Amino acid sequence: MNFRVFIIAISTITVGLVELIVGGILPIIADDLNVSIGTAGQLITVYALVFAIAGPVLLSLTAKVERKKLYLISMTVFFIGNILTYFSPTFTFLMIARIITALSAALLIVLSLTITARIVEAPHRAKALGYIFMGLSSSLVLGVPVGILLTNAFGWRSVFLGIAVLSIGAFILISIFLEKMETGDVLPLSAQIKALGNKKIVFAHLAMVFMLAGHYTVYAYFTPFLETNLHLNQYWISICYFLFGLAAVGGGAFGGNLANWIGSKKSILIIIGAFAISLFALPYSTFSFPFFLVVMMVWGALSWALAPPLQDYIIQADPITSDINQSFNNSAIQVGIAVGSGIGGIVYGYTDSVTSMPTVGSGVVIIAFLCAAVSLSIATGKVRNLREAKADC
Repeated sequence: MNFRVFIIAISTITVGLVELIVGGILPIIADDLNVSIGTAGQLITVYALVFAIAGPVLLSLTAKVERKKLYLISMTVFFIGNILTYFSPTFTFLMIARIITALSAALLIVLSLTITARIVEAPHRAKALGYIFMGLSSSLVLGVPVGILLTNAFGWRSVFLGIAVLSIGAFILISIFLEKMETGDVLPLSAQIKALGNKKIVFAHLAMVFMLAGHYTVYAYFTPFLETNLHLNQYWISICYFLFGLAAVGGGAFGGNLANWIGSKKSILIIIGAFAISLFALPYSTFSFPFFLVVMMVWGALSWALAPPLQDYIIQADPITSDINQSFNNSAIQVGIAVGSGIGGIVYGYTDSVTSMPTVGSGVVIIAFLCAAVSLSIATGKVRNLREAKADC
């Protein structure tokens, strides 16, 4: 494998850490800045929304900028965003810093994927991109327990100072090992939007949105859930997040293997259905901590199991626009994170309880199941029509 791929993957891990790392330390941030936990949760919502929109937009606006130069500029802005977060005196200032960080991170992730696709030969491209996605998913799910441990030792601001330091290391590695790279062809936004004209693709993206929305209705507020229902201290909370993260990383491999075994279409429905059940069962498993851990890890594994079969389905559904739709699918993940954390904040604000969040999240996942069923139904209908047309000939 091209050594530069691993350099980019390391950079991706650094960038991915910043998004969800606040999830495990929301109560501490809220208490320090004198806001409610629901309000603090919007740090995740706003970040995800900005990330989802900024990726394709900034990629088009910077289409003529040399790729390595653009990467280093974006990493510099990312560093500044984390330093501003570290020094944030108020919640408003912190939100502005998060927006700056989200803008730069969105472009960095897109650049990581596009550059990786260009520096490796076609037969190794999928495997190389897999390393990038593995780095991203690992940072998203394992960043939370790391953030908790750092916060317990040095305070919540130290988390972002640490990420800023890591970004300096990534900047140096990229500047040394990545050669200059001229811009490739980047479709204008109008062409990208037209790619969403395929209804089965739209419903596939919506399935991802509502799947992640249901997930983050709970996961964004998992710390107060553990504190309220299991009365865990920060040490055991970090253990739970770590076990959840391990299960989530393994879930990606599970989803890919399941798709290879029974096909992407069946896998999509099975994973979403099982995920809805695991979320619904979560609050009823707290009577026994060991049993809760089992249910939690099933939930964690299923949370990232959908991506491989759904991406494979999207490529099969429309190979011509697969690259564009892969980008939109990444945005769908961010929209789902934003919607879910927003829903969780609303539920918490109205009920002042985290116990009901899994039930609400499960209901949202059912919407994802319906969207997936509609997409697969459209795809099946088109295949049937095509076969009938061939038979008539």
